[in-house]
Amino acid sequence: MLAIFHKAFANPPEELHSPASQKCSKRPKLPEDTLSDFLSRHPDNTFSMNFGHAAVLAYVPPHSPLTKDRRLFCGFEDIYCLFMGSLNNLCSLIRQYGLSKGTDEAMFVIEAYRTLRDRGPYPADQVVKDLDGSFAFVVYDSKAGTVFTALGSDGGVKLYWGIAADGSVVISDDLEVIKEGCAKSFAPFPQGCMFHSEGGLMSFEHPMNKIRAMPRVDSEGVMCGANFKVDKYTRINSIPRVGSEADWTNQWDSH
Repeated sequence: MLAIFHKAFANPPEELHSPASQKCSKRPKLPEDTLSDFLSRHPDNTFSMNFGHAAVLAYVPPHSPLTKDRRLFCGFEDIYCLFMGSLNNLCSLIRQYGLSKGTDEAMFVIEAYRTLRDRGPYPADQVVKDLDGSFAFVVYDSKAGTVFTALGSDGGVKLYWGIAADGSVVISDDLEVIKEGCAKSFAPFPQGCMFHSEGGLMSFEHPMNKIRAMPRVDSEGVMCGANFKVDKYTRINSIPRVGSEADWTNQWDSH
């Protein structure tokens, strides 16, 4: 999968950008060039959607629909989701949210996002923590102009993110596409973490701990975009109470 979001609203961590990208022989590419590379690497049945200058989503269906670790794409009411992997507890989540039996993982994530955004008094980290399985997803709310991304903690699915030539955020499971498109300004997306374009990066397993950016050096000894780790020694002390009237953004900030 591939997702590209304009820097104006994605608001990625500053540490993800490496000054070395402008000094090395291989420079970051523009988003349209990265999309072209992705489509050329996956020429069969690749699907993409362009949202003007705001975002691009691209999706490659799995070779077999029966495979356990699936790649899914769906959209509902201006919300779009790219999903990889599988949820072991999908059936119980479907019952919990009152959804139809035919709901797949991508459809469920959209419903969970809508609940967080519109109705639920639940903290976002608790909702994502309830997902049992190997997974990665990217949600784009095209009406609100927000991005929500998460990666499971078991390491079963890999995800990477980086910065394109125009400052856009690039997210993909294809490491080579990320390397070519972002040069030195890329890093693995941290396991057990979620990112919201308004709330930033946080751990859903340890929401009380801050995320620490650690400098990353490549095989050539060049400083690259930082790795992001949960700081086990730093906790956020204040926890404002969250009332039932709070929206999903306030719930994110409550930690």
